[in-house]
Amino acid sequence: MRKLMIAAAFAFPLMGGAALAQDTVKIGYIDPLSGGGASVGEVGLKTYQFLADELNAKGGILGKKVEIVPLDNKTNPQESLIQAQKAIDGGVRYITQGNGSSVAGALIDFVSKYNERNPGKEVLYFNYAAVDPVFTNDKCSFWHFRWDANSDIKMEALTNYIKTTPSVKKIYLINQDYSFGESVRTTAKKMLAAKRPDIQIVGDELHPLLKITDFAPYVAKIKASGADSVITGNWGQDIALLLKAAADAGLKVNWFTYYAGGAGGPTAVKQANLNHQVFQITEGYANIDHKDSVELEKAFRAKYNGQTFWYPRAANEMRMFAAAAEKAKSLDPVKVAAALEGMQFEVLNGGKGVMRKDDHQFFQPMYISSLGERTEKEPFDEEKTGWGWKTVAKVDTDQTILPTTCKMERP
Repeated sequence: MRKLMIAAAFAFPLMGGAALAQDTVKIGYIDPLSGGGASVGEVGLKTYQFLADELNAKGGILGKKVEIVPLDNKTNPQESLIQAQKAIDGGVRYITQGNGSSVAGALIDFVSKYNERNPGKEVLYFNYAAVDPVFTNDKCSFWHFRWDANSDIKMEALTNYIKTTPSVKKIYLINQDYSFGESVRTTAKKMLAAKRPDIQIVGDELHPLLKITDFAPYVAKIKASGADSVITGNWGQDIALLLKAAADAGLKVNWFTYYAGGAGGPTAVKQANLNHQVFQITEGYANIDHKDSVELEKAFRAKYNGQTFWYPRAANEMRMFAAAAEKAKSLDPVKVAAALEGMQFEVLNGGKGVMRKDDHQFFQPMYISSLGERTEKEPFDEEKTGWGWKTVAKVDTDQTILPTTCKMERP
């Protein structure tokens, strides 16, 4: 009898845990929560927790509560696979990640092989920020969906803007030394050569990812080159510290960036007094005059002490996930994936987006914005600098669509 009572005592918590798991939609958030990428990873975690709360306030997904499971990968591909397996062992069937295309490539391979070995227990990977174009081209996967524009789409928009800016004559390229940084530099050179062959590339630098603590030597090279503009895909501490070094050195050039709005970037821009000389290409930002996004921005900043809502694409991802599950009337990843294919959706910042069935690349309106002194049309500042972003160019959805080489294999 005593043995039966002990066994029952252990059984009830397990049964309760299983019941709880059935009533919960778990999303594994695999991103850096320590190391050089932690500043962006921590904001990403807050973003997904905020969006989960938003869904839960409306009844969750198919009546089930959404739970974000944080998993620290230290921006390391091998550690990411350990965390992915840990998530799956804990009942997670949806994972999301964004920081680092090296991580994304490893996760795509892992999820594809796992699903092949485990029919009926499939896992989906939602990519919100890893933008190497290969993931929706030659290395596309049915199990991977990307909500951020890939780096080719972003560079197409940036170089189209540069094409119409005659004052840009000498460009310095500085990027992180891995697949994404290589994609930025090669695509920039190719597109500039086609659109503005008169522009001179006066520097082309790759540096270690998230390992440089002082960019002063790199900034010295930029100054010595005579560049009037810089193109960089740097993110995390690599953009913040690069801009800080530029501020310290008094470097006055135009910056065409993917991620200058990240942690520490706006502060460095203000310190350098680069008033509307730093540009970024994004799917949205705080000062777009759209009711839905403005209300979300206010709520997010109120909850997180003025923190900017960096990731409109994460809102699109989570809301589309819920819509796909409702459409499929199921949380089975295979059925959700099928529902996502070709889905059209009203994006957070306004306008139509579409998840292309051919390669699972999401297309949406894009904006080039500059950071500087605000007018009454820019109500939100960045990092309490008093400066904010404003639109200098908008690219409609149909103008962002590039061809794909993906040959999708479906289950």
